Amino acid sequence: MPEIRPSPVIPVILSGGTGTRLWPASRESLPKQLLPLISDRTMLVETALRASAEAGFAPPIVVCNEAHRFLVGEQLREAGITGARIVLEPEGRNSAPAIAAAALLVAETEPDATLWMMAADAVIADIPALHAAVDAAATAARAGHVVTFGMTPTAAETGYGYIETGDPLPGLPGVLAVRRFTEKPDAATAAAFVAGGRHLWNSGMFVFTAATLIAELEQHAPSVLEAVRKAVAARTTDLDFIRLDRAAFAACPSISLDYAVAEKTSRAAVVPASLGWSDVGSWAALWELAAKDASGNVAIGNVLVEDCRNAYVRSDGPLVAVLGLEDAVVVATEDAVLAMPRSRAQDVKRVVDRLKAAKRREATEHRRMYRPWGFYEGLIAGERFQVKRIVVQPGGRLSLQKHFHRAEHWVVVAGTAEVTRGDKVLLLRENESVYLPLGCVHRLVNPGRIPLVLIEVQSGSYLGEDDIVRLEDVYGRS
Repeated sequence: MPEIRPSPVIPVILSGGTGTRLWPASRESLPKQLLPLISDRTMLVETALRASAEAGFAPPIVVCNEAHRFLVGEQLREAGITGARIVLEPEGRNSAPAIAAAALLVAETEPDATLWMMAADAVIADIPALHAAVDAAATAARAGHVVTFGMTPTAAETGYGYIETGDPLPGLPGVLAVRRFTEKPDAATAAAFVAGGRHLWNSGMFVFTAATLIAELEQHAPSVLEAVRKAVAARTTDLDFIRLDRAAFAACPSISLDYAVAEKTSRAAVVPASLGWSDVGSWAALWELAAKDASGNVAIGNVLVEDCRNAYVRSDGPLVAVLGLEDAVVVATEDAVLAMPRSRAQDVKRVVDRLKAAKRREATEHRRMYRPWGFYEGLIAGERFQVKRIVVQPGGRLSLQKHFHRAEHWVVVAGTAEVTRGDKVLLLRENESVYLPLGCVHRLVNPGRIPLVLIEVQSGSYLGEDDIVRLEDVYGRS
């Protein structure tokens, strides 16, 4: 009889994190997985490419925040990743509900399919070794195990969880039993783990069949499974996206897969591996990963470094000049600057928490805000007015809308604008403009083949983004 080959492993990429410790580059509106922090490709794209069809995997499932859906879709398309299923979380509920949704969707047609769960924001240097580890894990998963990947520790790191390994599993080369999981130990315990040689870093990657995961959730986290079942059953399809039911998913407990299943299951197994792995959890981690000059400095973007040692300096906006610093991190965006000793990299969240408490926009939003049609960025803001630059991609259409508190003036800088103003449709070219009085129903469309760039001047008593009444929207926004 011909050999029956197993179906390709289905990658499940979880892209719901906010990357707070990499502020100010990473914010809720544009988190680290959607940024090019390691190479000229975003971390999401790097993750998808190492689990691509060319490497022998099935098209991926990407679980992401609803607000990031168009960015995720566009980044995958530009990278040539086809056939992806993008599942939208109405709100973040951690990794167990996210992977449960993917497993339930797959199980509708292929319950024995093997899933490879991974975060969208990790770095892996040795791709051949990764694929060999996935092969070993997939074999163990098809035998009924919940398999994780244990990274060989290179230091007594307190920011990672640890896995204590047991005996080799019979008939499964390269796979060990798991004795115990320990979440982020103190420094003394981490040092003892590394010295003892039986512990590995917990990478957060898992491999299992859809049926196995569902059975384990049924046993160990039934409330998670029940809520996600309802969210999947009541899902809707929006363009190319799978939108989970908001009310059902919001009722789900927020819990990681480690706590919900991995630490409780009797089926846990681990594949030890040395992959050059990092979860890129801080600016210090990025310094460690990046190429350095002779003085140990990393300089990225519009920066000047003079007489510094072991510094990480990055600018995504203005010129940043750094003089005479050692073991420092300086990161600048167009609207914020962070400076600190590299040893304090894990404390960035404290800064973000203070900004949130003060209701500062910089805590969560960039000056450039992406939308399904393109993006806008604030240029100037003052009392009762603000100026924005708007870029609409070819074919992009803003919603048909009106405002209760502001009027707008649009000046076309490049491209062609089709403007609906009341019951009229106007065609504007470079250096032409239109005035939209308060309460006027209007829409902006780019009918051309190049990006449409315009300057928008807003004036009125209230200029918040929530002063938009959408009457019609092709992107399904309310």
